[in-house]
Amino acid sequence: MILSQDRILTTLAGSLPRPDDLVELLLAQDGGAGDDAALAPRVRQAVADVVAQQVDAGIDIVSDGEMSKISYVNYLKHRLDGFGEEASLDWSAQDIDEHPGYGATLGGPLEKRPTGGPPACRGPLSVRDRSLLDDDLANFSAAVSASPPAGGAFMNAASPGVVAQFMPNKFYPDDDAYIEALGDVLQEEYEAIVGAGFQLQLDCPDLAMGRHMVFAGRPLDDFRARARHIVEVLNHATRNIPPEAMRLHICWGNYPGPHTHDVPVADIADIIFQVRPQYLLFEGANPRHAHEWEEWAGLDIPEDKVLVPGVIDTNSNHVEHPKLIAQRLCHYADIVGRERVIAGTDCGFATLASLPRVWPSIAWEKLRALAEGAALASERLWPRVSSRVE
Repeated sequence: MILSQDRILTTLAGSLPRPDDLVELLLAQDGGAGDDAALAPRVRQAVADVVAQQVDAGIDIVSDGEMSKISYVNYLKHRLDGFGEEASLDWSAQDIDEHPGYGATLGGPLEKRPTGGPPACRGPLSVRDRSLLDDDLANFSAAVSASPPAGGAFMNAASPGVVAQFMPNKFYPDDDAYIEALGDVLQEEYEAIVGAGFQLQLDCPDLAMGRHMVFAGRPLDDFRARARHIVEVLNHATRNIPPEAMRLHICWGNYPGPHTHDVPVADIADIIFQVRPQYLLFEGANPRHAHEWEEWAGLDIPEDKVLVPGVIDTNSNHVEHPKLIAQRLCHYADIVGRERVIAGTDCGFATLASLPRVWPSIAWEKLRALAEGAALASERLWPRVSSRVE
């Protein structure tokens, strides 16, 4: 079990800015014109570099930055059979719909996106190519050996619910059956990540953002019923993995919108608390959710859960002051105790393999601020052990 035993540990939600030349290779691969001979060594080097950068920035629990992935969901179309022709999504973000002029600006000319739309599920799901996952595990293992992190390492994997949201069902009798099939086929990836010695991070933004997207305008109980089913599927798919070897990340959508229809955390917390993963990562820094530490203070948080609040915003190029980061961390330490708090980020810094919302050099500045803020919080929470940070 990873706990903040003598200081607040630091981590992140996963993705980090990819080098420009790697982005071009990933976009080509996604469009079916990839150069595997060039891509494989470039990914290997990028993973080694990004792990070393995280360690240098003061991040204790590191990721591979998702260097090999076109996005945190669409990467699966290269690894699983059953996905085919693209399909239009039948939902949109309720908050953006209310401001269509602003929405039109979100895909600006500088933003490179995957070459096609999301593929749909058009046949029975099965594992097509285990070698891509094995390459990820080997690259990450080598990088962590070369640049050992202080607190461990984790690897992201898409959850059944988020795949169902972005890669729509056109084959199974209903979405519940589709989500269950996804859980069955993704189990191998989940267990392989843990078997390689890493924590598994299940990316589950659908458990929050699905409310104002897929379930916009529908009763809250409908969304809660879907969320309960997704949690049941997740728990079944991870039944062979110890809870302390898993993290779960929820968010309300990693995009710079008004977020005026985000479901309050108090409306979904009882369902989130049913997940098997011990570590809960969630947004706590952006202007729409920074106040919610007060909501967490009023929740019946299970004693086995460790909170990993986002204390830096991944959509703003403002660099948070370390004192603000420390204040946020201390709020959560007051709720569950200092040992059960780890400093995190709201979301990833590069959800798509494209130009990130936060400029790459600023993303690293934010991570250094995260480490400084965690050190300040540690000084307050363990005054006799922590060294002073100027």
